[in-house]
Amino acid sequence: MKVLFIDRTHPVLKEELVSMNFICEDLTDFPDKSFEELLPDYHGVVIRSKVTLDKPILDKARNLKFIARAGAGMESIDVEYAESHGIACIRAAEGNKDSVADHVLGMILSLFKKLHIADSEVKRGLWHRESNRGVELTGKTFGIIGCGFTGGEVAKRLSGFDVTVLGYDKYKKGFSDKNIIESTMERMCEEADIVSLHLPLTDETHFMVNDEFFSRFKKNIYLINTSRGKVVSTEDLVANLKSGKVLGACLDVLEYESASFERLKGLGMWTNNRGRDINKLGAWLMKKGVWKYRHPVQYLVKSENVVLSPHIAGWSFESYKKISMILADRIRELNLHP
Repeated sequence: MKVLFIDRTHPVLKEELVSMNFICEDLTDFPDKSFEELLPDYHGVVIRSKVTLDKPILDKARNLKFIARAGAGMESIDVEYAESHGIACIRAAEGNKDSVADHVLGMILSLFKKLHIADSEVKRGLWHRESNRGVELTGKTFGIIGCGFTGGEVAKRLSGFDVTVLGYDKYKKGFSDKNIIESTMERMCEEADIVSLHLPLTDETHFMVNDEFFSRFKKNIYLINTSRGKVVSTEDLVANLKSGKVLGACLDVLEYESASFERLKGLGMWTNNRGRDINKLGAWLMKKGVWKYRHPVQYLVKSENVVLSPHIAGWSFESYKKISMILADRIRELNLHP
C-alpha cells in the first residue's frame, strides 16, 4: 500500500511505515504534478496544513484508506465526509501538548515582566528600569478554555505558581484535580485575570472571542491564544486593547495568518502615505513614523502590550518526533493490509 507525504514530518514516521510494508513517497518527488492528480494512486496521505481535503478532492481519492494529520487541528479536512466513505482520519493531538504548555507560560511571563521590551532596549544600549517594572503571576486567577491535552498541561505547569486555575470545557465534565478547578463560563467571567484559549477551529468557535465575549468579563483581562487564529476577531481584540478591557495579549496565531505571514501584504498590512503596499521593511519603517495604520494587525505588531510568535507554540524538536511516533502507532492500529 502506498502513502503520499504532502508535508514534511520527522523521518521516524516514514521509517515506521516502511517497516509496516508501506511504500512511502513524497509530493516533492513529483514536481510536475499536483497532489490532486496523485491522490487516486495512494492508500494513505500524511498532511500538516499545506492542503485542504474537501469533498471534491476526496471524491478523487478512490483508494484512500487513511488521512494522517501531523498535529491537532482537523479543520482542513472534511472529516465527516471522509469517514462516511471509509477513510480513517487520525491525528496526534497530544504530540505537542508539552511544547504548547511551555510556550503559554513563556509568553505570559514575558508579557508580565516586559522581557520582550527590556531585551530589545538593553541590546540597544538603554537601561530603563522603572518603565519596565513588571506584574507578578502570583495571586492571579488563570482561566483555561478548552481542557483537553494541552489545557491540562498548562494547568500542570501552573501548579508551581500561587495561582487559581479555572477550567471550562463545553464538551468535557468531571476533570477537576489538584491542578485545575472545573468551572462554569459564568464563574470564569466573574473571576479570571488571564484567559488562555485551547480550542479547535469549528463553526462554533469561529470568532468566538469578540466584543460580546470580552464584555462578559468583570475584570480587565489578559488574553493568550495558542490555538487557532480565527477563534479571535482581530478587529474586536484591537478595539478592546485600545479601551483597556484587554490589558495585554499573547498570540501565537493570528486571524490573518494564512500559509505565510507575508501574505498580509495583499491585505495592505503596511501601507505608506501614498497608499503603496510594502512588506519586509514595513515594521521597521512604521516604527520610524513613515507609515500609517491601515490593518488591525498593525496595532498588534506595534503594541508593547502584545507578544507575538509565528505559530510555533507546538514547534519543538521533541514534539516533532513525538507527533510522528503517535501517528505511526495509530496507523499500525488500523491494521491495514493490501
